Amino acid sequence: MNTNKPGFAGLVGVAGGLALMSQLAAPATAYAAGADILLPKPAEFIPALIAFLVIWLIMAKVAWPAIIQTLDARQERIEGDLKAAEDAKEQAEAKAQAYDERVAAAERRADEIIAEAKRDAEVMRADMIAEAQEESQAIIGKARGVIDAERAKAMQELSGSIVDLSVEIATKVIGDGLDIEQQRALAIKYLSEVGSLNDD
Repeated sequence: MNTNKPGFAGLVGVAGGLALMSQLAAPATAYAAGADILLPKPAEFIPALIAFLVIWLIMAKVAWPAIIQTLDARQERIEGDLKAAEDAKEQAEAKAQAYDERVAAAERRADEIIAEAKRDAEVMRADMIAEAQEESQAIIGKARGVIDAERAKAMQELSGSIVDLSVEIATKVIGDGLDIEQQRALAIKYLSEVGSLNDD
């Protein structure tokens, strides 16, 4: 599109304009009816041809290069705009892809955090259960110790009471045949035997 010669359409337009000018410049007798109006007269043809050539030379040297330059500049601007639009589209696609990758990475990280939190919760739950079991076992053991101590104390108190009661009963039944110390020893021996039988 960098030619400096006018195209066929430009030449036809210029020729039409010159023919119209020559018709307007012709005398009134030239507007006769019939086929003569379409055919140029030899006296009018030469000046019209000279005028056409002069105008064509002026257009070819002055106007046509400016028109071509304007059209080329416009084409370059359009091509530049298209290239910029294509570059912007590629950049937008690259940004969209990077955004999608960041979103996918964030989702993977969120899944990892959730899984880690679940694992920590399970470990904490297991620790709490184990600690509760240890505490319950300690409480049960302490309670058993208290129960055993209270039982031993009660048995000791009960044994003392039984011994005293046995001595008193034996004194009344047997009389003074045994002294108090012998009676106590006999009662304690009897209680020991009964306790060993109960343990069996």
